[in-house]
Order: sequence, then structure tokens, then C-alpha cells
Amino acid sequence: MLSHVDRGTGPPVVLLHGGALDHRLWDPQIAALARTHRVIAPDLRGHGASPTPTAPFRHVDDVAALLRHLDVGPAAVAGVSLGASVAVDLALEAPELVTALVVSGAGASGAEFRDPATLDLLARWAAAEQARDRALWTAIFLELGFGVGRPLADVAPDVLAHVRRMTDDTLDHHVPDGAPVLPTPVPGATARVPTLRLPVLAVVGLLDSPDHRRMAREVAQAAGGRVVEVPGAGHYPNLEHPALVTGALQAFLRA
Repeated sequence: MLSHVDRGTGPPVVLLHGGALDHRLWDPQIAALARTHRVIAPDLRGHGASPTPTAPFRHVDDVAALLRHLDVGPAAVAGVSLGASVAVDLALEAPELVTALVVSGAGASGAEFRDPATLDLLARWAAAEQARDRALWTAIFLELGFGVGRPLADVAPDVLAHVRRMTDDTLDHHVPDGAPVLPTPVPGATARVPTLRLPVLAVVGLLDSPDHRRMAREVAQAAGGRVVEVPGAGHYPNLEHPALVTGALQAFLRA
């Protein structure tokens, strides 16, 4: 079973973190949301205190199994980056478990990248992984996280340190000497997004890459949902502007 935080009482809210991070991505929101909701924030497989994958798996199956084990659902599910894709996939694969979606920095799994600058950065990131160059891999990961071409000096030091800490923990504990076991994508998930029939909120950091902004917007638009823009934030708006994002989440959950 996935390691997870389980706090508060009330209607359930599931918070899913981004790739190479863990449930601590949601630290600014967990306590605030737990005042009125039951908050469940798992570490996805290969992250945090959850197991390192050794065989083919799907994140969506792990999260569904956790919610069924906890007898939780349906729940509002919020995700950032990888977590957003898992949230959308969960709504597609197990709609009985999801009442509403919040997506930030991604859409369904398998979405296409188009922006030339982002594609170049992703290619260099893949090369760094192939070369086992941890320092370069981390530097590119942080640029993807805070804005392509954005100087890291512009990021609040405590936020940058928080993301570095989670990333280092992931690399230390879950990246083997050989090739890691990557999750299996949900087939045709992006094409199925227009079938979603539930409330959706997209939280868009305006310094995030054009593709990541587009992916989140497309999910909201397909479902007739809302978009909240967060100025001065990259891929992790809930960390860079926590009060704004927490307020948007609370308002969405009340509605």
C-alpha cells in the first residue's frame, strides 16, 4: 500500500504530488484543508516512503487501491504535474471514486509537448538521465519546475530548498543503478478527456511552460470548468503562492 498522510474529518480530498517529489509538495495546503475535510496525501510509488517499483505498474491503480482500502470515495482529487495526470486518469478509469478534479501543470497522461524550448530542455534532460549525470539532471528538473529560462535566483530560497530536498530524497532512495521501472500510461487518456462529466478547476502558473499551461487548460475547457491563473509562479504555484492557491481550492471545494 502507498505511504500516505491522512488528516482531518469531513468530505475527502486527495492531493497528488509531482514527479520526483512526494506528499510534502502539498505542505502549505494540508493543514488548512484538514480543518474542513479529510485530506489524504499519498506518496506515489517510487516516491517518498512508498515502495520503489520493481515490475510494471500504473499510478492510477495504486491510488484507486489506496482509496478503496481506506474506504474513501468519491473524493475531490487535486494533482500537480504527474499528480494532475494521475488525477485525470483516475477520473477516467475509476469515475466512481472522483467527484471533482483540480489540475495544475499537466493534463491526462500521454499529452503531447509542442513548445520548442521545452522540447529542447526535455531532450537535454533525457540525455542527462542516460549519462547518469545527477547534477545536470537536477538542474534541468529545477528549470522545468520553476520556469524555462527563469533564473533560480528569482525563486524564494525556502521554496527552492524544499523542492531540492524532495528531489534529492527521491534520487537517493528510489533511483537504482540500472534503469528504473517507469509507470505504464493509461491508453488513450488524452483523447478521453472530453468524456469527463464533473467539476474541474485548472490552476495555472503563468511562468510555467506553454505546454504545461495548455494541458491544464484543456482539461478544464473540455469539462466546462474554471481556470485560476497564478502570476509569478512556475510549475508549482501551490508552493510559490500558497495563500492564493489554498483560497482557490477552498472556494472550489465549497462550491
